[in-house]
Amino acid sequence: MANPLHSPPLTRPSVLAAHERIKDYIHLTPVLRCTYLDDLASSVRSLEEGQEGAKPRLRFWFKCGNHAQALALAAKTMGIPAHIVMPTISTPSKIAATQGYGAKVIFSGSTSVEREAKVEEVIKETGATLVPPYDHPDIILGQGTLGIELQEQARTMIREQGREKGLDAIIAPCGGGGMLSGTALSCEGTGIFVFGAEPSFEGADDCKRGIEQGKRIESVKSLTIADGLRTPVGVYPWSIIYERKLVREMFSVGEEEIKKALKLVLERMKVVVEPSAVVGLAVALFDEGFRRMVEREGGEEGWDLGIVFSGGNVGVEALGGLFPASD
Repeated sequence: MANPLHSPPLTRPSVLAAHERIKDYIHLTPVLRCTYLDDLASSVRSLEEGQEGAKPRLRFWFKCGNHAQALALAAKTMGIPAHIVMPTISTPSKIAATQGYGAKVIFSGSTSVEREAKVEEVIKETGATLVPPYDHPDIILGQGTLGIELQEQARTMIREQGREKGLDAIIAPCGGGGMLSGTALSCEGTGIFVFGAEPSFEGADDCKRGIEQGKRIESVKSLTIADGLRTPVGVYPWSIIYERKLVREMFSVGEEEIKKALKLVLERMKVVVEPSAVVGLAVALFDEGFRRMVEREGGEEGWDLGIVFSGGNVGVEALGGLFPASD
């Protein structure tokens, strides 16, 4: 890719410019609603002894996106061969979906060192140009276009309900941080709060922990079911999330909360998504700290919360393993 020093500045106008460049080529994914989940989120979800659970008023607006398939589709549209390096632990559905857009999938080990070594090997053999998954200004700006679309689509739908104000906040999953930091840029100066969501299993919540420690965590080794979020936050995303403080707060949830949120999406929304996609929803439904904040700041009017679903790469067999018959 272009030298990062030659990239446009990491600002909202640059995200808008990126969206203008690609809008004629992309699939405009719909913004989805689910009144059942609105009602569920707006009721008391937990009640510990001697403590009353939060009861915020929340209205959800769901938007989908995925990087690997977006890259494969872009290459196919432009007639350029795409070589996608994926770890061997990638889900079969994610591999198949990427191949379905015409990309050649090349496997590597699961660590960043192994992936980078395989990337260098592919570049040497093919002369290809590296398009990193998240740690580059151009990638962040491109992924931020999802945030622009979500804001515009939700605003139109909210006005159709007779209300003028758009989204109050957006929550997005965080792995390498490209999508979260891009979403944060897309909201800069709009008054829309941006939050990040991570799985907590085996330290996968590196961004949250890094912010608490005041230092970026460079390595993550987790086998969380949210497999798309097993990577550490990149340098460029970290500069936006932490140093510029464009992400208001990070939250993390456990595996059981992720599974509960996934089951609700499958059964109530009738939408197939992967575990990584629902981490933000899990926060909104089950994290009492987040819910008390919305209750306090949203008051009687509540919040319109945009929730980014970061992919639907999951097979039927994998879903069956997550939800055995005894559940």
